[in-house]
Amino acid sequence: MGPSRSIIAGLVAAILLSSLLPAGRSEAAAARKIAKAKPKQPQSPTRCEMPKFRIVVDVGHTPDSYGALSARNDPEFGFNLVLAKRITAKLKSEGFASTRLLVTDGKARPSLFKRVSAANDGRADLFLSVHHDSVPDKLLETWEFDGARSYFSDRFSGHSLFVSRQNPHFATSLTLARMIGGQLKEQGLHYASQYTLPVMGRYRRQLLDKDVGVYRYDGLVVLSRTRSAAVLLEAGSIINRDEEMEMNSPERHEAVAGAVAAAMRQFCERR
Repeated sequence: MGPSRSIIAGLVAAILLSSLLPAGRSEAAAARKIAKAKPKQPQSPTRCEMPKFRIVVDVGHTPDSYGALSARNDPEFGFNLVLAKRITAKLKSEGFASTRLLVTDGKARPSLFKRVSAANDGRADLFLSVHHDSVPDKLLETWEFDGARSYFSDRFSGHSLFVSRQNPHFATSLTLARMIGGQLKEQGLHYASQYTLPVMGRYRRQLLDKDVGVYRYDGLVVLSRTRSAAVLLEAGSIINRDEEMEMNSPERHEAVAGAVAAAMRQFCERR
């Protein structure tokens, strides 16, 4: 069963007290800062020293703009938070001591500029945004869960990775995404193949790596506006009733976190 609403409420309350941007900075100011700042030469480390490699693990969405609803009516934000915390802890335990968890508040689009500003101000080497997947509304079916009308789609499942050609470190982003995808594959997990299908409509994406499930998504603010390499991970489908249950399990959290950490070690060994 999905995380209880009381747990989600507690997480949300704690997060609202811990915005990572300075108090008083308006959302508009954050957006203007990114839009009007003079272009800087993007920084990309020539070497990857694990203790110094700055990884920002971004919790996708916010308490105010919580993303998708799962098949059992739990908000995506809660899934993202739990998994992002596990990934952050795993990276730190594996030697990436400069890894930090990024949680933002506010409405959807303004919060995106907050994320980018926080990553750029912190001179991140990698921005990893953690999400969980759904499907277009036209693919949803209805069922009743816990006495409430709910929506699901068991047709698709799996994770996916996205990068943007507008990112100044596209090649590095693609390399990292491929490595994460490869490690997820080694864990026995499969990627979501539906993004290439016409039925996805405006959500249809170009598949850059058909072996490990890396897609191109140029328009995402958090991928295109960051000055570091950037990857967005859709860890699994929470609108799929079986996979939603799997995404709530400690075993799945450990598998995904372990895959990310292994990919990062692989990346550093090759720098």
